[in-house]
Amino acid sequence: MRPVPVMAVRRVPELWRRFDVTVRDLPLGLLILAGSLVPAFHNHGTRLGGLPARPFDVLAVVAIALQCLPLAVRRRWPIVCLALVSVGFAVDQLRGYHSFAGTAVPVALLSVGSHLERRRRATALLFSAAYVPLAVALHRLGSGAESPGEFLMYYLALALPWGMGSWLRSTRVAEAERRRRVAEHTRTAERTRIARELHDVVTHHVTAMVVQAEAARYLTAAPDRLDQALTAVTDTGRRAITDLRHLLDLLNPDYGTEARTPAVGRLRTLVEQTRLAGQPVEFTEEGTPAESTGSADFVAYRVVQEALTNALKYAHGSHTSVQVHHGAREITVEVSTDGSGSRAGSPAGSPGGSGRGLAGLRERVDLLGGDFSAGVRTGGGFVVRARIPAGSPS
Repeated sequence: MRPVPVMAVRRVPELWRRFDVTVRDLPLGLLILAGSLVPAFHNHGTRLGGLPARPFDVLAVVAIALQCLPLAVRRRWPIVCLALVSVGFAVDQLRGYHSFAGTAVPVALLSVGSHLERRRRATALLFSAAYVPLAVALHRLGSGAESPGEFLMYYLALALPWGMGSWLRSTRVAEAERRRRVAEHTRTAERTRIARELHDVVTHHVTAMVVQAEAARYLTAAPDRLDQALTAVTDTGRRAITDLRHLLDLLNPDYGTEARTPAVGRLRTLVEQTRLAGQPVEFTEEGTPAESTGSADFVAYRVVQEALTNALKYAHGSHTSVQVHHGAREITVEVSTDGSGSRAGSPAGSPGGSGRGLAGLRERVDLLGGDFSAGVRTGGGFVVRARIPAGSPS
């Protein structure tokens, strides 16, 4: 005998969930129906009113079917299910069958409490009112064998599955709301991340291209230098296209994460691009990068990129220093500008400066558990400092 493959066993629940909810709910009703028709279970079900037991006949089978088969629609049409089950239960008790099918009543009540979305209070009042004439009829037919208190106790017992269903419904609604909030937060965080990436890529490259193009206007008398300036603009545009294509690739769900983080080695290319735009930059890189830096390399790259972009925009021509130190557990970055250029000043204090880039950097560094600061230096100029713990996969 060949063993059943493990994968086939694991797929059974998935295949079962593909069936319509009516098909999935039907087996419970059939199980109660089969149990109710077993001779040993005859007259051993719910006994309300104290009526004497009566042998099963055709009407008994109808009453049992009315109580069991509607359970197939207990989630799709809970009120219809409860109404049919209640009719079958009333016939069952009034005729004295006392079948095992009375078990379907609490199941139907549980389903109504759990799956009914509208008119819940009206439904509870309607079926409570319908219980009164049934209790009165059973009390008279039973010659007062049961006291009104016993009918009340049974009613309270039926209220328990309704309350359990209501609790399940409220729990399900709360969980759905929690998932909705998590999904909304995730979408917002992803939009923010994409906006930061676009800000970093577009602002830096476009700023460099604008500065290079402005410089080229004054080089018409020097063809060699003009050609060099226009070549720098072209190269910057190509880098912008490459970075934007890389960013768009990241939005593809099938895109791998191995190429997500720019290598710190690109810092030299970034510095050279800024120098071609007319910004004197002194670059110093010390230490050996750790084997596993996580997102630290990426954040360090963005810190330098944003600081150099601000230097080009607000302190063009000023001496700028970039210092990157690789430690065993962290990367420290410091970018300072002396502020002696044509538009010295900090991003926050310059016309049109929103500080959005610096705020995004602070969020990124804080997310990795590091420290970030940006402000005016004593004696003029601007400095950006960041301490970024290495090894975090965030």
